[in-house]
Amino acid sequence: MAKVEIYTKAFCPYCSRAMKLLASKGVTPEEHDISMGGPKRAEMLGRSNGKTTVPQIFIDGRHIGGSDDLAAMDRAGELDSLLA
Repeated sequence: MAKVEIYTKAFCPYCSRAMKLLASKGVTPEEHDISMGGPKRAEMLGRSNGKTTVPQIFIDGRHIGGSDDLAAMDRAGELDSLLA
């Protein structure tokens, strides 16, 4: 199984949607809550080329993007192979 990381904030509906999609695939991602900022937020900014929105999702170190990007990959049939 691939290593999945997701940067989230509390009460973020897009984060919840991404987490739900990943759960439906049997994936429990490593979640980094950046609600209060700090070093994990800085880490996210560096890894995502400055993207400030959440969620930011990484699969095996590859930047996937946000919730809409994850859903688009699933619709295109690309997500399952990345998660395998």
